[in-house]
Amino acid sequence: MKTIIGQALFAALACAASVAQTPNPLATARVFPYDAMTAKTAPNGAVGRNVFSGTLATGEALGVHETMQPAGTVPNPAHRIQHSEVIVVQEGTLEFEHDGKAERADAGSIIYVAYGTLHTVKNIGSGPAKYVVVQIGGDTKK
Repeated sequence: MKTIIGQALFAALACAASVAQTPNPLATARVFPYDAMTAKTAPNGAVGRNVFSGTLATGEALGVHETMQPAGTVPNPAHRIQHSEVIVVQEGTLEFEHDGKAERADAGSIIYVAYGTLHTVKNIGSGPAKYVVVQIGGDTKK
């Protein structure tokens, strides 16, 4: 009887552990197909797609997501991050507000947001602005 209970307990714990642990999408090289990224529309009309969040073999947390802000969209309020970000502007024109100043970032520009920076980005162009955010370290795993 003890053996059966022990085996059942072991099986239950093994199942719980496998459900609780999310596989690291960065454990091996791979492609993240655009069609597999679920689009979510925010109340302000911006459309976001999470690409992945994981840990590099060297230990750094890394997350990537894409956002498309329609022209005239009210941006997310300024927020302070506890990680670093690299934002690659793919299409349109963004205004990067940070540290009491505003900088223009056209398509092809790259924005660096340092750890702890209070910032926001808003579409100041006449068409959609599309950009990819690469989050590194800090609270990226949240």
